[in-house]
Amino acid sequence: MERNGEYDIIGWFDEVAETADSVQTQTLSQILRLNYGVEYLKKWFRDINIQEMEENALESLFTSLVPLASHADLEHYIQRIADGDDAPLLTQEAITNLSLSSGTTEGRQKFVPFTRHSSKTTLQIFKLAAAYRSRIYPIREGGRILELIYSSKQFKTKGGLTVGTATTHYYASEEFKIKQEQTKSFTCSPEAVISSGDYNQSTYCHLLLGLHFRDEVEFITSTFAYSIVQAFRSFEELWREICDDIREGSLSSRITITKVRNAVLDIISPNPCLASRIASTCEELEEKDWFCMIPKLWPNAKYVYSIMTGSMQPYLRKLRHYAGNLPLVSADYGSTESWIGVNVDPSSPPEKVTFAVMPNFSYFEFIPLHRQSQQNSNSNTDDFIEEDPVPLSQVKLGQEYEIVLTTFTGLYRYRLGDVVEVAGFHKKIPKLNFICRRKLILTVNIDKNTEKDLQLVVERGSQALSKSKAELVDFTSHADAAKQPGHYVIYWEINGEVEERVLRECCREMDASFVDHGYVVSRRTNSIGPLELCIVEKGTFKKILEHFIRNGAALSQFKIPRCTSNQVLLKILDASTIKRFRSTAYGQEL
Repeated sequence: MERNGEYDIIGWFDEVAETADSVQTQTLSQILRLNYGVEYLKKWFRDINIQEMEENALESLFTSLVPLASHADLEHYIQRIADGDDAPLLTQEAITNLSLSSGTTEGRQKFVPFTRHSSKTTLQIFKLAAAYRSRIYPIREGGRILELIYSSKQFKTKGGLTVGTATTHYYASEEFKIKQEQTKSFTCSPEAVISSGDYNQSTYCHLLLGLHFRDEVEFITSTFAYSIVQAFRSFEELWREICDDIREGSLSSRITITKVRNAVLDIISPNPCLASRIASTCEELEEKDWFCMIPKLWPNAKYVYSIMTGSMQPYLRKLRHYAGNLPLVSADYGSTESWIGVNVDPSSPPEKVTFAVMPNFSYFEFIPLHRQSQQNSNSNTDDFIEEDPVPLSQVKLGQEYEIVLTTFTGLYRYRLGDVVEVAGFHKKIPKLNFICRRKLILTVNIDKNTEKDLQLVVERGSQALSKSKAELVDFTSHADAAKQPGHYVIYWEINGEVEERVLRECCREMDASFVDHGYVVSRRTNSIGPLELCIVEKGTFKKILEHFIRNGAALSQFKIPRCTSNQVLLKILDASTIKRFRSTAYGQEL
């Protein structure tokens, strides 16, 4: 037994991991018995009485009768719930909240049922992950956390259900209050700052209060790496104003929300010495392009903690610049639909992190995927041949799978669309490496490129920027088929001055870096045109963020869409474009 019972939860998880097979069978049995008789399941079970069935037989019956489903298959039921239909459609438990997905994958936000179970599993995985982190990075009792977290605005559906992001529901839940009361460390910001509804005002106050408690801060966290980078980019511009507030015990006039002003002013008081120390540090950091900002400003911080996989990987370079030698710890693997896995190896770098599946949170199935021979593939769907789903107990090391979920919140054999690889095992639980979203994001002809393909291409293309002491701030793309031949357009925002010669080389390098056979063949035959690189003016991606926020997204959930056909966003991007380059990688002079 560890000190203060800190790691009791790890002992519990090890027991679960030893019996993962039976835990999964029990979890499915619980879900089905709790929701027996709901309209969706009646279609498949008809008059079968499952209440008296043995768990193994029920598992076999369920996977043989109930088909795989997409969100579109359940959308009708969820909309009826949103409109006020209180019949048991998906769950016997009344659904009172609906979560909004980020909308960056499918191009539109989706409703996903959210119940008390969602908050309970969030609290449980947070406790478990904290215990694993504490083994390697112990933190002080009574310290503080600089949490750059944000609630979004909620609204009511026609039927009176509360709609918001999953994080917003969690921050409003009893479980979050329990976490705040029971945790060893305390958030720097009060609830009024977290729930202000204005991410600019919340960010300013998070930074101000984080510096007010600077010597007590044990680690820095946000849901996504993007939010941390965005906050510290803002700090580069705001630090003098923040120092003035610390010196005077005042609050900038940019904070206009009364409850936020009152909450912050109740905490801070004049501290000229602290303000002078911070100002002196910032002047030194400014000369070094803010390298090691985090450990310099928060000298007792042990690590930075956030989701850093998938679409967050492009922000790692900037985050490492701010963090210096401070460890970057990847947060756990989840989706709006369910938590999936916990990071049991916090010392692993984000690029190599794996996640041990939580077998009691949902019932998991895995569709084995095999990559098609690119020469023989002419489908415009994706690059995989799939087999029948297998249970958690039958996954194999090194095999790629698509995840299928059956949840306590009314999703049955739901295809998540995430492609993962089994990278190892924690006892009898698979440890998953996130590979990509299955959905293609760039395709014009017979070409097939995922988000990960695009990230690798952009990484290669942007390497030349470092020679100019410039950096890539952010990027997105568009498959432009308005004119024939269609072509890829990649938008970059750059910080720093770069010669046009270098940008032309970046454009050519990206075009030549796509390894998809369909793209290469199409470029050589001119059935896909030369890649176009558009350089947008500084602040363009912040405009995109603000567009999403105005339309109901939360900063804590925001992800830049890596490919977009959204006409509003394309209008922002095209209006902000200041330079355009076309590739000659395939010898096609323009």
